[in-house]
Amino acid sequence: MEKVKVTNLTKIFGKKPSAALEMIQEGAQKEEVLEKTGCTVGVNQASFSVKEGEFFVIMGLSGSGKSTLIRMINRLIDPTEGSVYIDGEDVSQMDAEQLRKVRREKISMVFQNFGLFPHRTLLENTEYGLEVQGIEKDKRRKIAEKALDNAGLLAYKNQLPNQLSGGMQQRVGLARALANDPEILLMDEAFSALDPLIRRDMQDELLEMQKTMKKTILFITHDLNESLRLGDRIAIMKDGEIVQVGTGEEILTQPADEYVRRFVEDVNRAKVLTAENIMEEPTPLVVEETSPSIALARMQEEELSNMLIVDENKQLKGYVVEEEVEELKRENKKDLHTIIRTDIPTAGRKTLLNDLFHMSHESVTPIAVLDKGRLVGIVIRNHIVGALAKERKESIVNG
Repeated sequence: MEKVKVTNLTKIFGKKPSAALEMIQEGAQKEEVLEKTGCTVGVNQASFSVKEGEFFVIMGLSGSGKSTLIRMINRLIDPTEGSVYIDGEDVSQMDAEQLRKVRREKISMVFQNFGLFPHRTLLENTEYGLEVQGIEKDKRRKIAEKALDNAGLLAYKNQLPNQLSGGMQQRVGLARALANDPEILLMDEAFSALDPLIRRDMQDELLEMQKTMKKTILFITHDLNESLRLGDRIAIMKDGEIVQVGTGEEILTQPADEYVRRFVEDVNRAKVLTAENIMEEPTPLVVEETSPSIALARMQEEELSNMLIVDENKQLKGYVVEEEVEELKRENKKDLHTIIRTDIPTAGRKTLLNDLFHMSHESVTPIAVLDKGRLVGIVIRNHIVGALAKERKESIVNG
């Protein structure tokens, strides 16, 4: 289900927005617009949609327009043109009261600088949004305490922000945003000010939280590795325009243009590419009711020393080896069940190439790729080594 939809969203800063808008609609570049009108194009005709419960990352270098874009979603910045739909309602057309209701009930925002009130305790900071909504004191205090407890900060509830580390302050900012139980969480460079180790911990916490809370998250960052680690999908921005939207794998393997290709060239693909990217069709297969004679004939035809066994619904049962199938046939036995082996490595579609490489050392069989127990592909060790060799070759060429 589509939760957020952005269509042709544009923001122009300056005194001649109409002239600048006309120029960009005719295909003028950001620099040309600035030279002829004195206007700066913040965001240029951005369009995308975000599904309910999706972790959607918007990334780009400084000045690419990503922070302006996210602020137009809750109208901290009014767009020059275009629309933002939340649950089908056009936020860009709402009056002040409608907008206030959406901000209170549907959207929370976490900023890079934490946005905490320095003279309020952590508890008072956390309950602030509830206070603005007019929720009575005892109720909002209980909600805020629960949010702090979830963030592991309840013991610090009476301390002031300056008594905490940067990482702890950011956890308070996140707790405050979640205390409102928003449907949509906007996060603008939320972890950028943190030390690398703390930043990694915060990423882990956010991913763990998302497993259970399943919020719709729009996350702004300039860090490609952070994008690849967090995002279900990623939008890459350049000069106010969205140049590509896709999964991490799609952006790495199918960059839309030279800019994206250069942007991702230094990424360690072994930590991003997955089984889905290198698996092949799981054929030939033998269903468990197949006779030893037919199974042996297929193995010899394909020159295989072992073969995967599935049921009629393609649920993986294991594999058989040629010598044992031959023995069954010699003994005129018709049941493969007795020789099915189950010590076969399995992976999901999203298992990383790095992990597949280590798994491939432990078995003579291919790695079976499963989706809810159903066999959807196999990964052969040669394919893993080939993908890693390509990664190494590219890093040498580009280095």
